[in-house]
Amino acid sequence: MHAIRQYEFGPPSTLRYERRLDPEPAPGQVRVAVEAAGVHVVDTTIRRGTEGGPFPLPALPMTPGREVAGVVDEIGPDVDLSWLGRRIAVHLGPASGGYAELALAEAARAHAIPADLSAADAVAMIGTGRTAVGILDAARLSATDIVLVTAAAGGLGSLFVQEARLLGATVVGLAGGPDKVERVRALGAEIAADYRQPGWVDEVRAELAGRHPTVVLDGVGGAAGRDAFELLGPGGRLVRFGWSSGAAAEITLDEFAAHGVTDVAISGAQLVPRLPELEAAAIERAASGAWQPLVHEFSLAAAPDAHHAIETRATVGKRIAACSSG
Repeated sequence: MHAIRQYEFGPPSTLRYERRLDPEPAPGQVRVAVEAAGVHVVDTTIRRGTEGGPFPLPALPMTPGREVAGVVDEIGPDVDLSWLGRRIAVHLGPASGGYAELALAEAARAHAIPADLSAADAVAMIGTGRTAVGILDAARLSATDIVLVTAAAGGLGSLFVQEARLLGATVVGLAGGPDKVERVRALGAEIAADYRQPGWVDEVRAELAGRHPTVVLDGVGGAAGRDAFELLGPGGRLVRFGWSSGAAAEITLDEFAAHGVTDVAISGAQLVPRLPELEAAAIERAASGAWQPLVHEFSLAAAPDAHHAIETRATVGKRIAACSSG
């Protein structure tokens, strides 16, 4: 098989496309002929060797990748035969091995993929989708809300826009760059603005015509997160789940109290006990057509390009490495 290997921490060029021996499943494991592997921002921080991330740095050399979808082509000695030939999506957890034509996974973590759901969409749900379900549960959106979504063209943000629209809420979507802004409008946001442009706050205020967002879903942080906080009306909720800008928005407890805004912070650790449930719910949302994840596909050999695209914000939605077994 072919796989991506990493021998040292560093830039995307440290990811090498190589031929490897086919892995053999151990007890409790299945082997997946990978059709699609998720490429996540966390993968880039691990590749760089950044300390303090959500997972300990792995021993090198290693094959990155934590989310895969494909067909089970071999099973471990104690795994039920019914798994053979089944299309599955599975999150590999902190273990590595997803950027490959063949990957090993724990059978107990696997989810069957509905017949009409693509492998790429299933991968988007098994990682990003499960996080979106957990955040939306905490956000408690309703039809009466005015929902402001930062990074609305991203993997999470695009799902938030779709869910809010399905509920009947008014959606304000922020994105970086004119192409992404247009994509956010196409997703159904009534108001879309480029948060990299000066004056975007005034632009949004003018379009809201005296109304205020009641919920902000913020994974950007920094200056954009701070400005989004300022737009919230009294009684609003700021739901924070990360800071892709590199720093959290600087907001004091006194400012939350003065604005009458509730701070809802979501961490990965909070979602861990519910992961199987969240993954199943996300797959069902996509299979039903309620969510249509935005995916940007790269070949397996182009994994370095996928990492570069993430780090330069050159793509929309979820990044996928499309694989072919053999």
